[in-house]
Amino acid sequence: MKKLSQYAKENGVTYRTAYNHFTQNLIDGAYQLPTGTIVIPDATDLKPPKKDYVVTYARVSSSENKDNLKTQSERLICFCNANGWQTHENIAEIGSGINDNRKKLLKVFQDGMATKLIVEHKDRLTRFGFRFIKELCDKFGCELIVINEVQGEKEDIIEDFVSIITSFCSRLYGQRRSKRKTEELIKNLEDEG
Repeated sequence: MKKLSQYAKENGVTYRTAYNHFTQNLIDGAYQLPTGTIVIPDATDLKPPKKDYVVTYARVSSSENKDNLKTQSERLICFCNANGWQTHENIAEIGSGINDNRKKLLKVFQDGMATKLIVEHKDRLTRFGFRFIKELCDKFGCELIVINEVQGEKEDIIEDFVSIITSFCSRLYGQRRSKRKTEELIKNLEDEG
């Protein structure tokens, strides 16, 4: 915000000319305070606020979990409805949480229309780099909402570790063998812990 005198200086006119512009409604958004001071909002203050554009994002790692993907998406929609939010996009995607080339999620960020991005768990959005995605959302005015936050740091670390092992096993041995190896690894970790 700036005063009328500052507006006059910036536009190379006298205060009287600036006042005439104000009285003739030639200055967008200018108004007079009860004290008599005339103020002009900055151009950024004149932008209309973004209308709510709510996007839900559900993800599973493999096509074997399609049923889970559907129910996950339904839970997100129910959460939004319970909060009185109308969803505009309900995205369901199959892909690894480590993969940074998920086309549907990237499109949300490229469009920049979302004001709320709703996910069930942090790992549904990404296994790593959650903070980067949160910063990106904040940058374009999108509130990132995680419905179920993981409470324990230990559980978070174990989940991340299992995700890395799963990813590398999948690449080396194929999906079926990696699932068995991962299950075996999880069992060993649980037995030790």
